[in-house]
Amino acid sequence: MKLALCTDVLGDLTFTEMLDKVKALGIDAVEMTAGGWGGCKHVPTQELLEDDEKLAAYKAEIEKRGMEIAALNCSGNPLSPAEMGELHTKSIYDTAVLAGRLGVEKLVMMSGLPAGAPGDKTPNWITSTVSWPDYMVEAVRYQWEDVAVPWWKKFVEHCKKQGIKQIAIEEFPCQLVYNPETLLKLRDAVDPMIGINMDPSHLIAMGADPIAAVRALEGCIYHVHGKDARIERGLCDINGLAETKPVTDTKNRTWNYVAVGCGQDLQWWKEFFSVCHMMGYDGHVSLEMEDLTMSVEAGLSTSIDALNQTISK
Repeated sequence: MKLALCTDVLGDLTFTEMLDKVKALGIDAVEMTAGGWGGCKHVPTQELLEDDEKLAAYKAEIEKRGMEIAALNCSGNPLSPAEMGELHTKSIYDTAVLAGRLGVEKLVMMSGLPAGAPGDKTPNWITSTVSWPDYMVEAVRYQWEDVAVPWWKKFVEHCKKQGIKQIAIEEFPCQLVYNPETLLKLRDAVDPMIGINMDPSHLIAMGADPIAAVRALEGCIYHVHGKDARIERGLCDINGLAETKPVTDTKNRTWNYVAVGCGQDLQWWKEFFSVCHMMGYDGHVSLEMEDLTMSVEAGLSTSIDALNQTISK
């Protein structure tokens, strides 16, 4: 496995400044947002698609530093019934074209989340039993059969034409794919090009065991995010894991994203990566630093130190 960095955390730097910073951190690969919700701070997607000279110069900056693009990230909600869905679909399709021109064979994405019925304007994340109220059964059927599967079948064909080989879907709350079971459901319905971006932080925050999840996903792990979460002692015991407070309200949340090693200890991370390797994954581990309890520099230093001690190189 090789360490990479999700570069949005360095969004205040220019593209070349970011590359130099990442190189100085001892990392030779980057995962950059190019569409969807991402800030796209380091990938001017439309400019690069419209100007071959800019595209060539862009690639040259990466190559002359001996670096590579681990993946382009275009996580968003293309299944939203509102304007967001249209905008994200366009940017995601454009990201796939750009990936092909850059020679990047992997996209990191989210599944998207539809509304609960035709005519609804707001995405609806249904996670309770469909036994009651009884409208849940039709809502879930509609989301999967009428919206998600057709969209993804069409998009996979588009990706194949661009030379993309893997679509790594992050199992994220408030998305149709939020755990291994839903990932496999989409993969089985669409195409084996679809696999998982295994982000352990989300499973931890939902009360699952990422190491057990990895064992259930042999052959389907296409990308891994190095990202930790901490269940906050005392608060979780009172209110449970379902949490809607802003991520900035760290002291009152029942769980928080934290630097690697500040949620699960290093022994846990060693086992996690060991099992990833056992299940056939030897690709990039992209550090996604979203710890708001410390400075960016401290979070990067802490996480890089922990990952260098634990990933299966």
